Amino acid sequence: MANAREIQARMKSIKDTMKITSAMYMISSSKLQKARRDLKNTEPYFNTIQDALAKILELSPETGNVYFDEREYLPAKERKQGYIVVTADKGMAGAYNHNVIKIAEKEGLSDNKNMLFIVGQVGRKYFEKKNIPIDIDFKYTAQNPNMNRARVISEKVVELFKEGKLDEVYIVYTNMKNSVEFEAQIKQLLPLKRMTFDGKENHYKRCSFSPDIDTVFEHIVPSYVSGFVYGALVESYCSEHNARMMAMQTATDAAKDMMRNLSIQYNHARQAAITQEITEVIAGSKAQKKAD
Repeated sequence: MANAREIQARMKSIKDTMKITSAMYMISSSKLQKARRDLKNTEPYFNTIQDALAKILELSPETGNVYFDEREYLPAKERKQGYIVVTADKGMAGAYNHNVIKIAEKEGLSDNKNMLFIVGQVGRKYFEKKNIPIDIDFKYTAQNPNMNRARVISEKVVELFKEGKLDEVYIVYTNMKNSVEFEAQIKQLLPLKRMTFDGKENHYKRCSFSPDIDTVFEHIVPSYVSGFVYGALVESYCSEHNARMMAMQTATDAAKDMMRNLSIQYNHARQAAITQEITEVIAGSKAQKKAD
């Protein structure tokens, strides 16, 4: 059994680790609340955009066919797909990164005709190690997602889709269902689905479009895609910090259990040392008496 000094050194190390895990828990909690507040503040804007698209399609069903073109004439083996994979910039978040990467790997990313866009350092390093081609100009961090970054990402994939360099665009991210449950999933960004806008209750009873309905639609669609990307980035960011909070809480609880066990061991070791000292004193005293 370790002596009291060794146990004390180990207890000090665990206490230092607990300070780190507790601090990381508090930081993630603060960032999570801020990100969810930002997302909530922007939701009305994107809901309005979706209502506007629904109204345009109601008035002119043939508008924006380029964004709804599923290119059914292309066989499955010739279709070029793009995947936006949202991971974190660092680990210590449980299975958060693993779940996203697992879904992405199932999509046949080794196919050279497909394009892979990575958000976050963890995913980038993972796929580089696997020698899977990554868009080298697409280097974005997962920290502090904002609308400007989402707009740049969406403009790039929309342009590739319109040019025919991509036939389908998907985004792989983590959806935060509630404070304790989150799920990695894949969603199709392009081509758009008309059923997405069917049955939408819009608030535009009487409206006009300038200069024309097609031009308005052309300007609104990128904003709609940007809104979806922004929502995915924020949801992933929230899920990352939620996962990290859970991981840090688990680590802190485990450290507390270790501290309790080590405290018992330390008390036993100290008691054994005291007993040994008393025994030695008594033995010395008896030896002294015999010598006298």
